[in-house]
Amino acid sequence: MLRERTAVLGTLDPGEPLDDLEPLRALIGDARVVALGENSHFIREFGLARERVLRFLVQRCGFTALAFEFGFSEGFALDAWVQGEGAEEDFARQTEANIPIGLSGPLHWLRRYNRTATLPVRFAGIDVPEAGGSLLPALVPVAAYLREVDPDGLPLVQDAVRTAERFAGASMALAAPAWAELGADEQDTLTATLARLRTRLRAMEPLYVERGGRSAYDIALRRAEAACHTDHQLRAMAALYAGGGSPADTSAREVFMADSVRWLLDRSAPGTRVVLPAHNAHIQRTPVSFDGRLTGLPMGLHLSHALGEDYFALGMTSVGGRTAEMHLDENTAFGFRVEDTPLGAPEPGSVEAAFAEAGLGSDIGLAGLRGLRSTAPGGAAAETGPDRVRMHSGYLHTPVAEAFDGLLSVPVSTVADDLGF
Repeated sequence: MLRERTAVLGTLDPGEPLDDLEPLRALIGDARVVALGENSHFIREFGLARERVLRFLVQRCGFTALAFEFGFSEGFALDAWVQGEGAEEDFARQTEANIPIGLSGPLHWLRRYNRTATLPVRFAGIDVPEAGGSLLPALVPVAAYLREVDPDGLPLVQDAVRTAERFAGASMALAAPAWAELGADEQDTLTATLARLRTRLRAMEPLYVERGGRSAYDIALRRAEAACHTDHQLRAMAALYAGGGSPADTSAREVFMADSVRWLLDRSAPGTRVVLPAHNAHIQRTPVSFDGRLTGLPMGLHLSHALGEDYFALGMTSVGGRTAEMHLDENTAFGFRVEDTPLGAPEPGSVEAAFAEAGLGSDIGLAGLRGLRSTAPGGAAAETGPDRVRMHSGYLHTPVAEAFDGLLSVPVSTVADDLGF
């Protein structure tokens, strides 16, 4: 059944003609948000595939926004760069402190494209600041905003900034252990302060909008919400690293990303369509579980509930090759190291095995999965459908046709050689 639903693509090269991607147009239909996944960050082939699909969606299907797994607050400066502001080298300066998850190629292309585009493409970050590593990218701009519209509200955000400076890192992997070193009273005081800050922003809305305008207010409130969600995520991750925590408590980041996509849609022109690159585990429509334990309710599940068929999740995987396994290491720049790891043969029951068994293991395959979903009560997956998909060097167990609307499979994956760390 998979072979009948799969189109074979000719190349991963973004610079080649895009005609072979035309089957994707029928798969996505009128979807307003098309998410582009990857089973691991730092993979060369997925980066190429996502940039090529981005070009197709922009040039052939009229998509005008790129929403990335990148900080909401930090994204505004990058959007200005994509629209043509500043110098070429400003991109490196603005992103040098961030984990390199594939921004460079797509954003440099968008900057070139926008120079002559009738409808320029916007860039938007949707994630918590520094992938959960710091509250500061959200709080510092809020302080600047309050300095203009409500100096009396400054002490709240200044108190939060002073505490946040003590555990700020380049990623959640560094920040969560540092946050755990705070005293319980300090942790709780920070949480309460952030809640009070957000509540004050909401309560003062009419006055703030009068003094600073609607757009500035909306952004400041969303930044305060980013800080609150990051604080919750830090608490959840610290508990997880310590061997505890509540089931799915790390979903705070996921719902923030989903709400950021909706925030973007609500403030965009009618008919705006969004390309959304993120990890497979963020874009899937089904819950994430490991060893039978519910780990998270991903962004894709929230978007599926909010948008229905207007959300299309295109996962990406590889039949073989190598992957980028991540290991916690506090002595590295981002709190983890990437290990170039060989992939084993596809497991029975995996979607990778299904591609191989269909004679597509050596091809770049684009498969539509919606037609494979079970119509049984409750939407249970068909018993014969793939029940797992690669994630790093292991597998994420989930009914694949329920989790993704489509899947792009490459024969071999390789670790990118330009990570810089």
